[in-house]
Order: sequence, then structure tokens, then C-alpha cells
Amino acid sequence: MSRIGNKLIPVPSGVKVAINDGAVEVQGPKGKMHVPLPRGIHFEQKDGTLVAKRDGEEFRALHGLARALVANAVTGVTTGFKKDLDIVGVGYRAEVKGKNVVLALGYSHPIEFPIPEGIQIAVEKQTHMTVSGADKNRVGQVAANLRALRPPDPYKQKGVRITGERLKKKAGKAGAKSAA
Repeated sequence: MSRIGNKLIPVPSGVKVAINDGAVEVQGPKGKMHVPLPRGIHFEQKDGTLVAKRDGEEFRALHGLARALVANAVTGVTTGFKKDLDIVGVGYRAEVKGKNVVLALGYSHPIEFPIPEGIQIAVEKQTHMTVSGADKNRVGQVAANLRALRPPDPYKQKGVRITGERLKKKAGKAGAKSAA
């Protein structure tokens, strides 16, 4: 039995859930989300909760996945998700200009990163960014794309990193003797 798949999903007040053939529509204060369901999994709504059901044992691998996706959609439209990023390095900074984030990351040119639809990026103190939105997958992907613009360097510890990310510092080159 799937322990995650059998957990109930509480539906807060102010959230509307519509169960269609092969999809669940969740609408709340932060937006509207459409979650396609795998074949063999369906949802039932009882007493302000959602229950994931599967048609047979051959669909057990997708039972917990489908429940987690719908639970993330319910959480996303009520409270949303966010990821914090830190920019570390001398002269490294970010600012929001219109629908773009302009980053100075030590390259010869500034990098313009377009803000996707449904995602908000806030910059505090020029070295701290917050990526937020209703879709957990898209928030994480945008944060990963921003991090990939200048991944943290293991030697100097400079770059864009997710807040709380632990880096393993490497020792630099030990004084090599030259044959001169």
C-alpha cells in the first residue's frame, strides 16, 4: 500500500477543486492550476478533502506521485512556493528592470534574464533574490536556471547559490616549486 498515496489532501476554504476525466483543476487566491493525472488514478472529493484512488495494483507506482502533484497544486494556490538565492562575489549584483532581471556576475556584459509568466522575482539588497509562484516545479526550475548563470565556485566560493546550500571548499594549488 502506498503510504503517501493514501494520505488525505485537505482542501482549505476558498479553494475550488474540479475533477475532470484525467485531470484536476485547482483554483485559489494565488491562481489556477491544471494537473493532468496518469492513467489508472482518479480522485474523489469528500468532506473538504481529496482522496487519490487507483484502479488496480499495476498503477501503484503512480499513486503517490499523482497525490503529491495535486497536494502541491493545492498548496501552491493557497500559500505558494518560494526559493531564496544569494549572490556572492565582489561586484556581483542583481536588479529587476521591467520584466527582466539584470545580473552582473563578473562577465564582461550584464546578463538579462526574462521573468517567466506566473513567477515573481524580488531582489533585496542587490545580493539576495526571492523566486516565488504557485507552481512548485516552475519555481524550482527558474531558481536552477538563475543558479546556472554562475554556479558556485568550489575554490573562491563565488557565484549564485540557493540560500542554505552547503559548498565543499577546495584547497587551492599548494606552492609548486619552479625549476628556474
